Amino acid sequence: MDFVSVPSGWFWMGWDTGQASERPLHRVWTEAFNVSRTPVTNREYTPFLAATHRPSPRWWTDPRFDHPDQPVVGISWNDAVAYCEWRTSESRIIHRLPTEAEWEKAARGGLSGARFPWGDDRPTTWRFDRPALVTDTPVNPFGLLALSGVCHEWCLDWEDGGYYARSPATNPQGPSSGTRRVSRGGAWRHQDPWSPVAHRSSLPPSLCYSDYGFRVVREYT
Repeated sequence: MDFVSVPSGWFWMGWDTGQASERPLHRVWTEAFNVSRTPVTNREYTPFLAATHRPSPRWWTDPRFDHPDQPVVGISWNDAVAYCEWRTSESRIIHRLPTEAEWEKAARGGLSGARFPWGDDRPTTWRFDRPALVTDTPVNPFGLLALSGVCHEWCLDWEDGGYYARSPATNPQGPSSGTRRVSRGGAWRHQDPWSPVAHRSSLPPSLCYSDYGFRVVREYT
């Protein structure tokens, strides 16, 4: 798995023109972290299934979803956490889901105020019948791919639509409890797959959909 280093520092999170849960625009500090260049792919998920004997995702053998370089989808939040725990046990380095703040900081790539991870220009493709290969979407300035238009990506945080109004400025972790986990990134099934970088979504952690995958953070040691 290829990782990109995201430096510590401040960034502007959210926006003032989106949905109520995406406001207000606010400054956030995160420590440095490493994040996978792409969502976890089918190729990268295969050794986990072999080692743990967990059930395969629902669409694992569907020809629309089985290319090695497509993101693995049909993943619940619980599945994503189990994968991170497996990578931690294999490497002895902590792997986990990104916090929502880490995901947005990485996705913005230093482009403060841009609508999409790569800038303000919307791609011309509007319809997909399957997830794109992780290498087939625009790259952001940090070198990250598949941040919009491919799949929703699970984050570590519980969801709370009013959290931004009271979240701490330094390393926010999300609410202490909830019923849904945050997800980020536009997804192939949507009428408009190109979600803005500040857009928030969520789902109960046990559910699996064909447009839900995940990306991994590797902590510094």
